[in-house]
This record gives sequence, structure tokens and C-alpha cells, in this order.
Amino acid sequence: MNNAILQTNNLSVGYDRKVLIQGIELAVCPGEILTLIGPNGAGKSTIIKSITKQLEILGGTVCVAGKSLSQISGKELAQKVSVMMTGRLEPELMSCEEVVESGRFPYTGRFGVLSDADRKKVHEAMELVHIRELADQSFNCISDGQRQRVMLARAICQEPEILILDEPTSFLDIRHKLQLLAILKQLVLEKKIAVIVSMHEIDLAQKLSDRVVCVKGDRIDKCGTPDEIFTDAYIQQLYEVSCGSYHTVYGFMELEKPIGTPKIFVIGGGGSGVPVYRRLQRRGIPFAAGVLHENDMDLPAAQALAAQVVTEQAFEPIGEQALAQAEAWIASCEGVVCCLERFGTMNAGNQQLMQLAKKQGKLLDGKRGI
Repeated sequence: MNNAILQTNNLSVGYDRKVLIQGIELAVCPGEILTLIGPNGAGKSTIIKSITKQLEILGGTVCVAGKSLSQISGKELAQKVSVMMTGRLEPELMSCEEVVESGRFPYTGRFGVLSDADRKKVHEAMELVHIRELADQSFNCISDGQRQRVMLARAICQEPEILILDEPTSFLDIRHKLQLLAILKQLVLEKKIAVIVSMHEIDLAQKLSDRVVCVKGDRIDKCGTPDEIFTDAYIQQLYEVSCGSYHTVYGFMELEKPIGTPKIFVIGGGGSGVPVYRRLQRRGIPFAAGVLHENDMDLPAAQALAAQVVTEQAFEPIGEQALAQAEAWIASCEGVVCCLERFGTMNAGNQQLMQLAKKQGKLLDGKRGI
């Protein structure tokens, strides 16, 4: 890419002069988020450490703003690139504000004295990640999630052109994960910072990334946009998923379905059946589900967890063929759970199935009956 601010060419990385991954071609532009994904131990952190001079490069080149990494001094690199790693920082007797202040050292003199302008940058960064109330607390006495946010503030107040983060959502609860992603997007959109990030949460990577690099074994397996990378087949191949499943459209994983002939028939739709499917899965009870339209919210979970699924075409009323299939499963099952409270024109057939189950004495309470 002609406007790439960081680019690698035929890069080889590894430890102790042993090459682990070679032929790495990466490029990230201002205002772009590039995400590294892949199995544990695939080499994502090794790549990050190599492009930030924490590990010796074993072959090829890394260029930052058109200049070879080997020709950039430590101070010059720190003014262009800010790094947040997952490894623990153990500063002795430092407050959280003092840790954030260390992000300004590339701009201070040899004694590290901060100016009023530097302190303003520190306070702005702490406000941005919502840690002003931690300013005077010891960094060693706060939670792992709070440490992550302190280290992010430190990276932000460094005012980099490139922000590199290794597993930044580790230790964060859902609220702070979403806050972090929002902050990254804000930095990218408003300040045109280039971001390189490695992530294990592929559902977040799918939503956050402009481009995705898939690391597997001794190679970069694939690069592309989220639409190109996040398909059910490819993600299961990349992570060698042999049990359970991952659904990229909805961004969720499911455990393996219970084995055996269905004992329960679940009448669901519109998302109402998913909690029951998962409850049955946890209890190891094989079940059948239906009648679900092919565009129904319940369908992906049903296909992943149910032994059998009865479907109908999208935007069509439930027809006789689907009803007959569902009635046959109801006849062979020990019980029926109806998750629906209302029925319309398109799913009126499910109301018939509920009435049939009630007539046969098989209708169970979905909350207490299983």
C-alpha cells in the first residue's frame, strides 16, 4: 500500500535465531485497524514484538513512515509507535497517574520533567478511558481490568501515529471491552491513528477490524476484509474446530449437540427457542425443533444443537409438508415445549402443533418441565 505508515516485506520472526514464521507481508494505513487472529501459540505476539523491536528480526524488513526499523532510534520510534502488551508491568511505588505520565517521556528531556502541556495530555488520556478516579491509587493495588485501562491511557497519551495492542481486551468485563473498542474507533476516525491489534475474541475482531490477518503455524494463512475472513467454514478451519460450531453471521459459538433420538420437540421462533435449546443441550437431552422459517433468528442455534430441525421457506406460511414432518416428530417424542406466546398468519401452523401436543398430553412447561 502506497500510503502505509507501517509495512513489512518478506519478514521472518522467531526466537533464539530460530524462524517460526516467514514471508510476512503486512501493511497498515493511517485511520485503519488491522487485526491479527489465530489459534493460541500461532505467533501473533511474536509478530508484534518483532515489529516493535522487542525481538530481533530474523529476515526481511519493517518500515515505519518510510524508514527502515533498523535506522530508527528508540526515542524516534517511541514518538511514532505506542505499544500495549499483555505482559504485566510491575512498577514499584507508582501511582496510576505516574504510570500514565511515563507515556510522555519520549517528549521530555533527560530528567523526564513534564510540562503543563504534557500533564494536560495525561489528564485527557485518563478521562478518555475513564480512570481519573484511579489517579492517586497504587498501580500494584488495582484490578487486572483497571490495569489494562491505565496502560491504554499510557499508550494514548504517547500520541503515536501507530498504536499496537496485544490482546487489549484481556481481563476486561463486557462494559469495558465495549468502551475500549469505542475508544479505538474514535482514535482511528478522529486522529487517523493506525492500529494493529491481536485478539482472541473473534466476534469482537469481526466488528472492529478494517482488515484481518490470520496467523496459523509457520505462515500467514489468509488476509482480507472481515467479510472475506469471517465465514463459518474458514473460521472452523483456521481454529481446527472439531467439536461444537461457530456462526460468523451472529458471532456466537455453540457446544456439541446431544447425541441420540429426539426426546423433546421444541416449538420456537423469533429467538424464543434459543434458551430452551441451550438448556436441553446442558442437560444432554436430544431434541427436535420446528417449524422454523429459513430466515428465523432461532435457526442457526437450532441447526447447531438440535438432532432434527423442521423448516419452512422464508416469508411463506407453514405448509402441509412441514406440518406433517413436525407431527411425526411430536408423535415419537416424550414431550413438547412451546416457546411462543403469540401466533400470526405465517406461523399459524405452530399453534396447531401446540394444540396437538396438548391434546396428546405431551405439552410441557418450558421453564419448569425440562
